[in-house]
Amino acid sequence: MTESELKRLCERVKAASRALALIDTKAKNGALVSMADSLVKNIPYILKENGKDISWAKKKRLSDALIDRLTLTSSRIESMADSLKTISKLKDPVGETLESVRRPNGLLIKKIRVPIGVIFIIYESRPNVTSDCMGLCLKSGNACILRGASDAVNSNRAIFNVLTKGALKFKLPKDAFRIILDKDRRIVESLLKKTGLIDLVMPRGGESLINSVTKESRIPVIKHYKGVCHTYVDKHADLLMAQDICFNAKVQRPGVCNAMETMLVHKSIAKEFLPPMIRRFRDAGVEIRGCAGTRRIVKDSKPAKEIDWYTEYLDLILSVKVVDGVDDAISHIMKYGSSHSDSIVTQDKKTAAKFLKETDSACVYLNASTRFTDGGEFGKGAEIGISTDKIHARGPMGMEELTSYKYVIYGNGQIRQ
Repeated sequence: MTESELKRLCERVKAASRALALIDTKAKNGALVSMADSLVKNIPYILKENGKDISWAKKKRLSDALIDRLTLTSSRIESMADSLKTISKLKDPVGETLESVRRPNGLLIKKIRVPIGVIFIIYESRPNVTSDCMGLCLKSGNACILRGASDAVNSNRAIFNVLTKGALKFKLPKDAFRIILDKDRRIVESLLKKTGLIDLVMPRGGESLINSVTKESRIPVIKHYKGVCHTYVDKHADLLMAQDICFNAKVQRPGVCNAMETMLVHKSIAKEFLPPMIRRFRDAGVEIRGCAGTRRIVKDSKPAKEIDWYTEYLDLILSVKVVDGVDDAISHIMKYGSSHSDSIVTQDKKTAAKFLKETDSACVYLNASTRFTDGGEFGKGAEIGISTDKIHARGPMGMEELTSYKYVIYGNGQIRQ
């Protein structure tokens, strides 16, 4: 696409965003259900196109975890459809009155939710993101421009086409959703400079993508940053519970951002906990990279390097560290973590309270797996991303996080003295 073509596209999407902001809730909900039905009806077509991407990924010898992120199945597509139907049933945030105050001079001031406008979403590998983002943007009244990864281009095209046909049955603005399939990197660079036409940028992917977008963008960015997630097993933990939580957090889907990358274990229970836990991990194919304390207990573990503590593996690899206690665990998380999701397993209320208060991450858990950090699991229907920033949007971003607000002031002739 040429620069002039990109500008015209953005102008059309911006105009569509103004029209979409005025669409009533009934039409939006009807479109969401139609989109969901369209997904289910076109499962064979979507799977066929997804198969092309999987074949390419295997030829490139991508890891099993990355291929899993890319893979669609009938049940995963049905889950995408269920998410759209859930979004249709949730309260429409647009137009909600957040605050209302009557001033002494008689002015009535209301704070009202409004859509952000045009959102540019850049994402990697997971084709379900196409559906989640379109659904959430529609219900929150935002237009969107999507740019998926080249390794999922066939899947993204298929899902986008199917969803668009479903949505347009309800006469939504035809330019409200656009997808960029051209692989030219310069297109992204150009779109990141379209101030006044694009209102927000949402990058979802690896560290290099996030850093590049943040550096180049002239538009506000909310970062779906990497997930270096931790689980701390305290000396007061139920060790069988801890095993199940840690195993789920690492193994269930290792290629996603809310999977555990580092397990921290209190030194007083390490000799009891680590041998059976690591046997269970190894039976599932997990490679262990341990600190010196870990390797004294499990001698054939690989030595962890400094870089490992910072690494989001997105694979069946786990860093393990023996710590002195909850303060040491919190210090480690604050130094090496990404402020995404961190968990403590303990039966001690005082220790739990300390961890939950002092661990400054978007999501902190007590006796539960970090795998629950997800818009669907949080009752949002889906997520447009998991913000690790400390602004109005933090953690799984649903419809409310895709709105801003404006003040509406009612008077009856007041003038300022």
